[in-house]
Amino acid sequence: MDDRFNTFAGWALFAGIIALGGGIVSSKLFHTERPEEMGYAIEGVEEGGEGAANGPSLNTLLASADVAKGEKVFAKCAACHTINDGGANGIGPNLHGVVGKPHGAHAGFVFTDALKGVPGNWTFEALDAWLKSPREYAPGTKMTFAGLGKPEDRANLIAYLNTQGSNLPLPTADAPEAAEGDDAANATEAADNAAVDEAAPAE
Repeated sequence: MDDRFNTFAGWALFAGIIALGGGIVSSKLFHTERPEEMGYAIEGVEEGGEGAANGPSLNTLLASADVAKGEKVFAKCAACHTINDGGANGIGPNLHGVVGKPHGAHAGFVFTDALKGVPGNWTFEALDAWLKSPREYAPGTKMTFAGLGKPEDRANLIAYLNTQGSNLPLPTADAPEAAEGDDAANATEAADNAAVDEAAPAE
């Protein structure tokens, strides 16, 4: 009885090892990735796989930004940056009055060539791009922060940074764009009204 049980147990263990090994081998052989060029277009899906950006514009987000929420978001930055007037540099530079300043221009802090090589100033748009992905904005930067994925968080943080020594006027919200369907409907209605006017008897 014991010999038969041991035989069955041995075969079961052997079968399990074969199944596990087969699964590992097959996953290596049949590993698939998304092709660079899709065979056919799928409506509503962009090639990058991130979906269409249908959210409000940066101007609109800044016009309604919440400075208090931006201050809370800044807590993620406080490990490396100070923001008070005359504050010391840390791992990163002091950020007081940074909005509107040239890239890599804070006195007493040694910036990487990657950031010093970016032309222009820290505009709202530049800060938004930087906060979204520092490594994409300035390839080679030593800043290890991965970025803020939510546009609302970036806008709130920019609005808060702006209140700390810069105080530049925030943009006004963009006017909503009329939908193509609404334009077509309005044009059809106008044409119908014109036709009725022409058909009406003169008084």
